[in-house]
Amino acid sequence: MRHITVMTLTASIGLLTMFIVDFVDLLYIAQLGDNALTAAMGFASTILFFGTAFNIGLMIAASALAARKIGQGDSAYARRYLTNILALSMLLIVPLAVIFFIFAPQILDLAGASGTAKAAATGYIRIVAPFMPFSVTAMVCSGFLRAHGAARRAMIVTLSMGIANAILDPIFIFGFGLGINGAAIATACAAIVSSILAVVPIIRHYGGFQVFSSLLFREDLKPIIAILLPAILTNVATPVGGFITYRYIASYPDEVIAGFAVMGRVVPVAFCLLFSLSGAVGPIIGQNFGALQFDRIRLTIKQSMGFALGYTLIIWPVLMLLNGPISDLFNLEGEGRDVFWLFAAFLAPLFFFNGILFIANATCNNLERPQWSMIMNWLRNTLGILPFLWIGDMLFGLEGIVIGPAVGGVLFGIIGYAITRHLVNLQEANHLPH
Repeated sequence: MRHITVMTLTASIGLLTMFIVDFVDLLYIAQLGDNALTAAMGFASTILFFGTAFNIGLMIAASALAARKIGQGDSAYARRYLTNILALSMLLIVPLAVIFFIFAPQILDLAGASGTAKAAATGYIRIVAPFMPFSVTAMVCSGFLRAHGAARRAMIVTLSMGIANAILDPIFIFGFGLGINGAAIATACAAIVSSILAVVPIIRHYGGFQVFSSLLFREDLKPIIAILLPAILTNVATPVGGFITYRYIASYPDEVIAGFAVMGRVVPVAFCLLFSLSGAVGPIIGQNFGALQFDRIRLTIKQSMGFALGYTLIIWPVLMLLNGPISDLFNLEGEGRDVFWLFAAFLAPLFFFNGILFIANATCNNLERPQWSMIMNWLRNTLGILPFLWIGDMLFGLEGIVIGPAVGGVLFGIIGYAITRHLVNLQEANHLPH
């Protein structure tokens, strides 16, 4: 349990910084006292998270492939992978950024945004989108630094993004009076800062980048895509779930959408340790699988679930206690406050089941079944949301929309646990002599 706790705490630092960037952005915008702007941030971040899903997949590919070559003592090949993954990053992210920039209004129409919220979200997306190549550079390079075991340097990359944002937000939003556009400019500047802090140590300490070769790029494309595709598909499921939810609540007043936006920012900060549990537990399961220690895999899963339950039971009363002050802090009004109260009172304890799903994902990824993880994530963010939103709305209105998807989370948490147990038994039967 101590090993799991330490690994989870260290893994959570960089992740928490990324979540705090979004949290701080929304917090400053909320001080402008306009629920439409808070709602706009909710719409914009849900759409821009599609880009983040690509970034995470590319970072995973850079880290995994470079680490393999570094372990074999071939640091030159690791740099070649880095160069080619960055080239592929630009081929993927630049067109995506162009689509976001040009079609932001139409995408927001699909999400159900309208009026002031739509106009403000369009402005935010169009300022941030051109700087998406800097964000992906920072994340891919931080993955490469992690592959070298340079955890502190990799952490500085993510920390710099949060610190730059926190400093620049009030300057642009209030100092220059730019409002939500100021928040977007601060985010763009933070992306530039973090990309510089990611690239410089690679040039100084790890031999820099290889000269790009289209021949070598084509040669490396197959192993890169083999890791990249399932990683991206797994991560894209989350913004799809968010998009479905926002489409459902779009007909409600801005104060309700603002409540959902705040809930969406508080969840990752409050439950950061559960989000990082998957990345922390994965290597422990992977090492024990390599040693064919299946009893220790079962113990790791059991202790991870204990950690998730204990952490949830600590956070739940804290959120209950702070639900009023947080609503005040973000200037939530009317039904927006009701949404956040429902989250604090009823959704927070059920987040334990999401923790089980994170553990199940880590188990599948490290027991040679990454496609199972991808399927679970997609089912959770489609079948685990849409029918429950529909039924909840039909039976209980707004309260049903808030609580419905959490019921889906309980169902998929239980399914995830059953799949995890089955997979461990399956791999034990396949690998141990009878």
